[in-house]
Amino acid sequence: MISSYKELVVWQRSFELVKEIYRTTKMLPRDEVYGLTSQMRRAAVSIPSNIAEGHQRKNLREYLQFLRISYGSAAELETQLLISKEIYTKIDFSESESLLKEVQKMLNVLIQKLELKF
Repeated sequence: MISSYKELVVWQRSFELVKEIYRTTKMLPRDEVYGLTSQMRRAAVSIPSNIAEGHQRKNLREYLQFLRISYGSAAELETQLLISKEIYTKIDFSESESLLKEVQKMLNVLIQKLELKF
């Protein structure tokens, strides 16, 4: 039994994703600080934050809702990465994309498994 959200691999990987997004967005132009940089960081931080908050609720229905919010934030970040790749072709977003795909798959599986229990 997992006693802390920090033990969840999906939380750990999404935490790594946040750090990677911060590293990557440092390369965006300064004029994006209130645009893509801010949006991407907010969406990325939302993923592990909602996993943690949902886990701490100790209620399956609420946990699932927070996991779905996390999944939505991941889709938002995916869109922002696609936009960034189109506009800033010299920046390598591959590590961010790879981590994001991994997190999305893990969230999807976790949501599906918990829905079966519900």
